[in-house]
Amino acid sequence: MSLLGIDVGTTGCKAGVLTEDGDLIALAYREYPILHPQPGWAELDMRDVWSKVQEVIRAVTAATRGQRITALAVSSMGEAMTPVCLSDRIILDHAILGIDARGEEYVEQMAQRPGAQRLHEINGNILGLAHSAPKLAWLRDHRPDLFERADRFLLTSGLIGFLLGGEPVTDFSLANRTLLFDIHAADWSSELLEAVGIPREKLPRVVPAGSVVGEVDAGLADELGLPHGVQIVVGGHDQCCNALGAGVVRPGRAVYGMGTFICITPTYDHLPPSQPLREAGLNIEHHVLPGQYVSFIYNIGGSILRWARDTMAAAEYAEARAKGYDIYDQLMAELPEAPTNLMVLPHFATCGPPTFDANSSGVIMGLKLETTRGQLIKGLLEGITYYFAEALDLIPRNVLQITEFRATGGGSKSDVWLQLTADILGQPIMRLQVNECGVLGAALLAGVGSGHFASGVEASEAFVRITHTFEPRPATHAIYQERVARYKQLYPLIKDYLHQM
Repeated sequence: MSLLGIDVGTTGCKAGVLTEDGDLIALAYREYPILHPQPGWAELDMRDVWSKVQEVIRAVTAATRGQRITALAVSSMGEAMTPVCLSDRIILDHAILGIDARGEEYVEQMAQRPGAQRLHEINGNILGLAHSAPKLAWLRDHRPDLFERADRFLLTSGLIGFLLGGEPVTDFSLANRTLLFDIHAADWSSELLEAVGIPREKLPRVVPAGSVVGEVDAGLADELGLPHGVQIVVGGHDQCCNALGAGVVRPGRAVYGMGTFICITPTYDHLPPSQPLREAGLNIEHHVLPGQYVSFIYNIGGSILRWARDTMAAAEYAEARAKGYDIYDQLMAELPEAPTNLMVLPHFATCGPPTFDANSSGVIMGLKLETTRGQLIKGLLEGITYYFAEALDLIPRNVLQITEFRATGGGSKSDVWLQLTADILGQPIMRLQVNECGVLGAALLAGVGSGHFASGVEASEAFVRITHTFEPRPATHAIYQERVARYKQLYPLIKDYLHQM
């Protein structure tokens, strides 16, 4: 028994094979560009994405000839929807990404009807431009020919499953990302569809993650190096698959995803009330596990460290690339042991929850002539983490309590960064054996759907392995508690000034 996990993101796709021994092998990755046909627009050529997905599948099947793959599932980015023709199983046009600026007028309309409060009560999301509904409304009004020709608009995980030979469906976690889904009924919301003006028949059928929706087309299987009869299992939103692949399958656990953005993904075993979450700027959505839900707390993270690398260590970075070593190891070695006296507001780009401020700016306070590069970089990492300490403090303890974090992404390779995170947040943070948690989570869902595992929880507990736990150091955490208290004062003090810049 081997299982194929596929992870389709905004800028690239990955695939890997999970063996019955629990090893994730033969990982392959391909990139594709984001297209900007006009200022503010952001699209993906989904034909190119589909081509790259086929490439990674062929790469992993060629590298694992001895493994008989029995099932697959796809983890994917949310929001982006692709118009398709069902009879010919073809893509009709590009997908509009969540970062695309089109659709603001429809967000304003939704603020009036159904209203942000009612939307959160039904759908669980904070009203915003990144979601699918404003983009679909824009296509309806500005590309009526395309909107009419499209039999369905498919979210990316469902699109890949459909092109492989499965039914045109989506799961609860991705349907949540559209703003058109009723989180309570686990189906499309008639009230929200009517408010936005989107016909239900343009949307895919919604089924639970882990459902079997077909087999890979025999001719396509031959092209991809797959055996005949590989089951297509419904995957889900990449953050939720990431959580499954990180073992975040019980209350108290949360993903601490350390990439370009940092995203904390906690899980709940019940649907919390809307009001306290909305007041804290938090969404609530379906997990890829039955009866479980997740929230996303995110902000810019690794890209700030990349900015520091490019502006303060450009020469060393060029040398590191030439000689084949990691510049971040060198930079992290310069960080002082003690907490810094710097105060960094990590608003280097549009902020995520709870701030949601597109007009703020990054701030570095406390610089002196004797401030070193290592101190400055540590100050940046501290400010990045203070943001999340404040966001977590806004959530009532009777709604959410996190007792441990599971680290994923490139930043999780750094002992220094993980220890700093544990010290500031005051909770243990765990490094995992498998870092490609989206691919692993998709493979685990494939195993659930094909009957290899009784449940996603059972699969995750059996196959997710922790290699090291970073415990908070009490004395250092006490210092950081005082720093976080000071950090909370900074944004309110200078918000109006920053908005004038």
